[in-house]
Amino acid sequence: MAGKQDQGIHQSSERYHVIPRTLCFVTHGGDVLLLKGAPTKRIWPNRYNGVGGHVERDEDVYSAAIREIREETGLEVEGVQLRAIINIDAGDPLTGIMLFVFTARAPHRAVRPSSEGTLEWVPRARLQEYDLVDDLKELLPRILAMEASTAPLFGRYYYDANDRLVIQWADGASIYHHQK
Repeated sequence: MAGKQDQGIHQSSERYHVIPRTLCFVTHGGDVLLLKGAPTKRIWPNRYNGVGGHVERDEDVYSAAIREIREETGLEVEGVQLRAIINIDAGDPLTGIMLFVFTARAPHRAVRPSSEGTLEWVPRARLQEYDLVDDLKELLPRILAMEASTAPLFGRYYYDANDRLVIQWADGASIYHHQK
């Protein structure tokens, strides 16, 4: 019988490793629940993002997404769907981030306050008016337009020589440079 040694972890010390994270966009009617990061947050203070976080050792990415939604909003959601898997190269040659992006539907709008920031229901038509985290102007319209049967997007984010975010989709549909 094969055991954990057969996974080859001990042979992978010099290979690229990823930190798994989830990012979730909860909808209710025509609105999307966004988190305006607290001013004291280390990354993206005062900017709007979905909810999410790290995947724990003892959970799968789907369970992690549901847990993060519950922890950060108090919501029990339905219709949770994987919408994108994005490899993020933040400049470290050995470690990156593997981001699993989900959507879900909320049965109501009542949310619990979060220490992560302020939760706001934002009309889809007004998303571009908000100070979104850099990639969301590209990512959100794509995933919110997906049908239930649409396969997930696959992408790669990295930073160019001028520290601008570059987004590449596996289907070649877009490349986006964000000016800092």
